Amino acid sequence: MPRDTEVLVLGGGSTGCGIARDLAMRGLEVTLVERGNLTDGTTGRMHGLLHSGGRYAVSDQASATECIEENEILREIAGHCVEETGGLFVQRPEDSDEYFQEKLEGCRECGIPARVLSGTEAREVEPYLADDVARAIEVPDGAVDPFRLCVANAIDAETHGARVETHAEVVDLLRDGDDIYGVEVHHESGPGKRTHATPGTTEEITADYVVNATGAWAGQIGAMADLEIEVRPSKGVMTIMNVRQVDTVINRCRPKGDADIIVPHETTAILGTTDEEVPDPDDYPEEQWEVDQMIDTLSELVPILEEARTIRSFWGVRPLYEPPGTGTQDPTDITRDFFLLDHADRDGVAGMSSIVGGKFTTYRAMAEEIADHVCDKLGVTASCSTADEPLPGSENIETLEAGMDDFGLRSPVARRSTQRLGSRASEVLETDDPNPVICQCEGVTRAEIRDAISQSGSDLNAVRIRTRASMGNCQGGFCCQNMANELHPTYDEETVREALDELFQERWKGERHALWGEQLSQAMLNYALHATTMNRDRDPASATGDIDFAAFDGGRPASDRVDGTRRAD
Repeated sequence: MPRDTEVLVLGGGSTGCGIARDLAMRGLEVTLVERGNLTDGTTGRMHGLLHSGGRYAVSDQASATECIEENEILREIAGHCVEETGGLFVQRPEDSDEYFQEKLEGCRECGIPARVLSGTEAREVEPYLADDVARAIEVPDGAVDPFRLCVANAIDAETHGARVETHAEVVDLLRDGDDIYGVEVHHESGPGKRTHATPGTTEEITADYVVNATGAWAGQIGAMADLEIEVRPSKGVMTIMNVRQVDTVINRCRPKGDADIIVPHETTAILGTTDEEVPDPDDYPEEQWEVDQMIDTLSELVPILEEARTIRSFWGVRPLYEPPGTGTQDPTDITRDFFLLDHADRDGVAGMSSIVGGKFTTYRAMAEEIADHVCDKLGVTASCSTADEPLPGSENIETLEAGMDDFGLRSPVARRSTQRLGSRASEVLETDDPNPVICQCEGVTRAEIRDAISQSGSDLNAVRIRTRASMGNCQGGFCCQNMANELHPTYDEETVREALDELFQERWKGERHALWGEQLSQAMLNYALHATTMNRDRDPASATGDIDFAAFDGGRPASDRVDGTRRAD
């Protein structure tokens, strides 16, 4: 019988979008479905590290080798998504000399460029490193924007004819005997949903072949067809700081442990991470002590963190896979390698394969392997070109710096805009209309916001993913309403208000775990702006100004004041 598509990809994270791009570039008809926005799962909750492979150079050399190979490819094909920060594995006095040497030799065995720096040389690279850091290993770690990279893959997949459906949740696999031939999806309603179907409806999508690329949720998808997929979700906690305390990825040079990495990312630094197995990737505890421990432990490497302000914390779930019979008890011992599960060979059920495990850095290699597999299954002769073809926005990346002053913007804003947009900078930023900065923290202009709205509709969280607007120090307190204003007059008042509320609530999710010190004051300021000034909480006390702000922040001690005012410093 005729099918709706040749290949149906489940999951809109980095791997799913990479698979859709790869297969579409090979000329296959592809449909991708994702239950939320692109990056809604693990991809949108990673710490932004482009691995050199150094973290696995002792414990998992196969993964380390994959990382350095893909690291080099992504720098070439996704330049506007990658910042070449470099990385340091630093040794404190209590850290083992033997392990330091193992790490160095492991890097070299895996083909990872590595050189030893003295403590003094390391502090020349990163002045805020602790004085007692003895030495460090320099490696080519980097920072990567997972949102931009994932969206770029999806855009290129669509350019090559793919259909991308977001907010389309898989509710069942279609199975006839020992053959899987598609899925049943529910198209959710709401503002700005990217869908070709009517929101609120259910649709059956049939395919010649189904690819399960849902990561930590792969087991739940498999269970719909009575297939057992041994994914072991592992929770990682991360904390975002108010500024970049470092410009280089800082790793603790010791065997596995929690809170051992700092990743500079855009205007912030991300502290990570923990490793705790959880039974359900959608239901795991959020515990404040994990954030406190993160800051305390990493302050040993970078003492300035003790005085820094956190702006939010977030939790992600790693899609670790353990082959049957391994019996590993500690999730940190599970390999970070990826596995292709052909359910015809493995379970006697044809029509679907799953791709599990792996890391963000190796998403393209994972996509290539399963795309080769799908082509073999369908009798298609076509080779992979994703390692050679730049992603949209990355063409001629070397021209970005030269174009900083071309758009009538202040230099820092122009630099950040051109880095985000890559080769699309001229197309987006050359406008005769006024182009003010909408998000001051991240330097996002009206032109970028309007460009993102043209692609994402009224879904302001999707606009955030494309631009980073509302992801800076104020966490949307000063810019959410400005972003929403750009939806008018295309969308009516009710849609605009709903989109604003959805964005602001999404920002609040991560803030509520970091409400102490100066961040509590920032949260109260945001409350004042939105609840009182705009009366968005519809509270009579807000309208009359009858709120005791001193209960939230009494200000600095009187000893720090001069003539009743705050000191200038």
